[in-house]
Amino acid sequence: MITTWPAPAKLNLFLYITGRRPDGYHNLQTLFQFLDYGDSLRITPQPHGEIRLLTPVPGVAHEDNLIVRAARLLMRAAADRGTLPAQAGADIAIDKRLPMGGGLGGGSSNAATVLVALNHLWNTGLENETLCALGLQLGADVPVFVRGHAAFAEGVGEALQPAAPAEKWYLVAHPGVAVSTPLVFNDPELMRNSPVRSFDALLQAPFSNDCEAVVRKRFREVDALVSWLLEYAPSRLTGTGACVFAEFDTESAARQVLELAPNWMQGFVAQGVNLSPLHRILSGHLA
Repeated sequence: MITTWPAPAKLNLFLYITGRRPDGYHNLQTLFQFLDYGDSLRITPQPHGEIRLLTPVPGVAHEDNLIVRAARLLMRAAADRGTLPAQAGADIAIDKRLPMGGGLGGGSSNAATVLVALNHLWNTGLENETLCALGLQLGADVPVFVRGHAAFAEGVGEALQPAAPAEKWYLVAHPGVAVSTPLVFNDPELMRNSPVRSFDALLQAPFSNDCEAVVRKRFREVDALVSWLLEYAPSRLTGTGACVFAEFDTESAARQVLELAPNWMQGFVAQGVNLSPLHRILSGHLA
């Protein structure tokens, strides 16, 4: 039985905001790719009928934690279907490596891993589409982690089309600040009128992120980080930040730049992968 489950990071290789919706959310066009790096969750099924998070996240109430919320959503959905084992419960512990407010999708990835892992461990038999629908209740980025394949996304990020971008190496850097997603999306200076383009057209154009200008203006640490990384490689913001990634063809080239990093910068090197490490471990177990 798998006991440790990966919750990988994601990058937005590009991110364009094409309009604001009546409900206040924004329509996007973005390209998601996973990293072979992230958090990991130790999930142990228990017959106590409870979801116990053994490693609370500082500053996040137990009831608000996406891990707990995802597990309870799955419990209710499986109970409604009649496939939840009697007294099904779980003890969950997280090894948190991804920074909060970093634009790497840590919370969404944690939620998706819980949905996928407990569906397997409890043998509740929910289809992927059902898990994606549950995930969407928790956040727009959760479905791509549930599906587990690099994807071109539209809508609020939930309309997914499988994609296969080059699996480059990345130096992912964090400037030591947290950026609030609502703060960025509510900023009056945020660009919201990128033209809607086909995926093929977007792949032919230089990649960029419409959130970057606002984040660099509001957070001087992010601006300094992007400026520094651009001296070495193509670099840009992921999501709404605060993390920035620089793109390399080889692991050694990325590590050479990481060794030159200033003391205020935290970073790691990882490879972009089109199949999520979560699904790789699950498919290996089922094979």
